[in-house]
Amino acid sequence: YEAIQQQYRPEVPEYFNFARDVLDRWTEVEKEGKMSKNPALWWVDGAGEEVRWSFEELGVLSRKVANVLSDACSLQRGDRVILILPRIPEWWLVNVACMRTGTVLIPGTQQLTAKDILHRLQKSKAKCIITDDSVAPAVDSVGTECQSLKFKLLVSERHREGWLNFKDLLKNAPSDHQCVTTKCQDPMAIYFTSGTTGSPKMAEHSHSSYGIGLTVSGRYWLDLTSSDIFWNTSDTGWAKAAWSSIFSSWIQGACVFVHKMPQFDPRVVFESLSRFPITVFCSPPTAYRMFVQHKLSSYTFKSLRRCVSAGEPINPEVMQEWKAQTGLDIYEGYGQTETVLICGNFKGMKIKPGSMGKPSPGYDVKIIDENSNILPPGKEGDIAIRVKPMRSPFLFTCYADDPEKTEATIRGDFYVTGDRGIMDEEGYFWFVGRADDVINSAGYRIGPFEVESALVEHPAVVESAVVSSPDPIRGEVVKAFVVLTSDYASRDPEKVMKELQDHVKKVTAPYKYPRKMEFVQQLPKTISGKIRRNELRQKEWRK
Repeated sequence: YEAIQQQYRPEVPEYFNFARDVLDRWTEVEKEGKMSKNPALWWVDGAGEEVRWSFEELGVLSRKVANVLSDACSLQRGDRVILILPRIPEWWLVNVACMRTGTVLIPGTQQLTAKDILHRLQKSKAKCIITDDSVAPAVDSVGTECQSLKFKLLVSERHREGWLNFKDLLKNAPSDHQCVTTKCQDPMAIYFTSGTTGSPKMAEHSHSSYGIGLTVSGRYWLDLTSSDIFWNTSDTGWAKAAWSSIFSSWIQGACVFVHKMPQFDPRVVFESLSRFPITVFCSPPTAYRMFVQHKLSSYTFKSLRRCVSAGEPINPEVMQEWKAQTGLDIYEGYGQTETVLICGNFKGMKIKPGSMGKPSPGYDVKIIDENSNILPPGKEGDIAIRVKPMRSPFLFTCYADDPEKTEATIRGDFYVTGDRGIMDEEGYFWFVGRADDVINSAGYRIGPFEVESALVEHPAVVESAVVSSPDPIRGEVVKAFVVLTSDYASRDPEKVMKELQDHVKKVTAPYKYPRKMEFVQQLPKTISGKIRRNELRQKEWRK
């Protein structure tokens, strides 16, 4: 870790474009015969269809798409483009084409409702939307309310009134295209945040923030080289897809593996890890929690050497169970839509289960109090990144069109993440919870994650969410919403509740046990699969 900190000195030139300066360079290396035989993109649909593109083929096709955007849609640099596609190869082509044209990409997930799409179109003032048959009707239902929207591109074999057909245009587009010259700090993409604590904000990233900033992720956290095949299961609507399925991988010249997988299915994951020579794998904690419910011993992951997780904290017992069944550690990382990797378990580091590792070499990360004072080890405070006297070029530029919310993220010399944490004596960071999620009961501060981790250790619990609930004596108490396994769902709820309460008292400090409990079929989650504790908390306090 110390060596990584000393080695990592990224250059940030005045001009930078990921398509030209990274992808086109790999094409040259490929032509010189100095690359492994792996493709740049390897896509499978699970029904026998496969796409394998070299960096050269990716270049040719993305230039054709760039011409579609510039010519058929008359888009200029700086124009905003909303992209809502599942995990299909065209998603990657549009990402690269937007870089080549200097248009600003705004990805969205297919799970967005018509209301969500209207919000994004109106707030972003996007001129163009690119989607498929499943989302086009929702776009049409709100399109007339979006004055800025001028072009609708449909990725489909079929045609639709009022839409340009992407595949027809791609087929006929020329493959010559001159990449625009972009400055490092020019806007490259806007990502709507998850909205775990409020309505989603538009986090704007420059060409260098992800394009150079994610080097630390690809090289030191994922530990990728050009001979690796990397599978990240993230939904295409989220910044994590850009982090891992574009920038971190291709900075290192690694192959991006993609499974179309319309519905998340653990068995498909296990079969793919067994069948394909995937060497590095990334999935969110929710997925790993599902994985360890299965018997993994019947599968052999021959090529797999490294597993990582990000998105929300991963419970130590899930890490232990995964290792017991596969022999592999899970290297947790922590970041936000607004950042690149903030903390991580980097190669060569000792893993402390439950910790998100040490600060990324690209950032100066501290735990601070409400007056911006740096707190000593063991003291809980706000996780923050130093931005003065010099702001890291690997942070988001701003919340687009919202200077007030942008300004609200700064406290003294720091960007405040909105997450609470603790740093231990060895410099490892531990997540406590979103600042809004921390519970204050009779003077005791309780982070929901620790209680949820204690609960999930019990065989009765699939997953849980812990929030504050009003109490006349203590002010607020811990309440757990619990999804039970099928074995326990039919048992006496009073007895199960008592058993779980006693279990938490044994596993963690007794004052943290949930005094209230509610058994539910499922937990409310954001579209990206993060638990919406604020929704449960509001429900409690409205009673």
